[in-house]
Amino acid sequence: MISNTLLKKEFKSNYKILLIFIAVLTMYEVIIVSMFNPELGETLDAFAKAMPEIMSAFGMANTGSTLTEFLSNYLYGFLLLVFPMILEIILANKLVAKYVDTGSMAYLLSTPNSRKKIVITQGLFVIINIVILILYVTILGIICSEVMFPGDLNIERFILINISVLSIHIAISGICFFASCISNDMKLAYSIGAGVPIAFYIIQMLVNMGGKLEKLKYFTLFTLFEPNNIATGNYHIEFLIAAFIIGIVFYILGILLFSKRDLPL
Repeated sequence: MISNTLLKKEFKSNYKILLIFIAVLTMYEVIIVSMFNPELGETLDAFAKAMPEIMSAFGMANTGSTLTEFLSNYLYGFLLLVFPMILEIILANKLVAKYVDTGSMAYLLSTPNSRKKIVITQGLFVIINIVILILYVTILGIICSEVMFPGDLNIERFILINISVLSIHIAISGICFFASCISNDMKLAYSIGAGVPIAFYIIQMLVNMGGKLEKLKYFTLFTLFEPNNIATGNYHIEFLIAAFIIGIVFYILGILLFSKRDLPL
């Protein structure tokens, strides 16, 4: 139950945004994969010992003994959490709240499409972009690793790490989309849709520093993402499933509330 015309229109209007994020992550991923070598590992470990709080906050406390562990720390501790999150915040708020705020939603609702059909299409567009981005990063990581360090990457665990990061971004984007669906203006949408995910990440940074701050893990969704544990084969599959469920619930709630609430059109 989607509008193919609207979906195509959104791809034409927003593909450049996705390409920008793909380009940025391509650069960082190629660089990080190429950084995997014993000499540099010793340098990074020394830096981590010199500034343990900062490195821990960004999930880069150690280099790991394998390529998979190295990537789980230096690629999935910060870059593949923050950059996709920014994309989700931009798209979720642009696709619903901005239309309402600028009055363009009245134009969409004047078409033969129902309100529910329109908002489902917009939600699906956000999810498709996330899947494309994570799928691309997964394939690129495998190709780069096999070219630079043949056989060193545990591909099965690497794919599972990416499925896990996808589940977290489904959850985060669900919150962003929900905020967009219940807001009449961009300011409120960004306050909730950007404020909550950013707060979750800041809390996670504090959790990573350990000590008494570790108790804060119960107040952030990023606790459900455990790339280091997946890299070593010691993880909780229920965390991955929970993140997916949370995301889908927020998408459904956003769709239902948007379909029934009064709009200032």
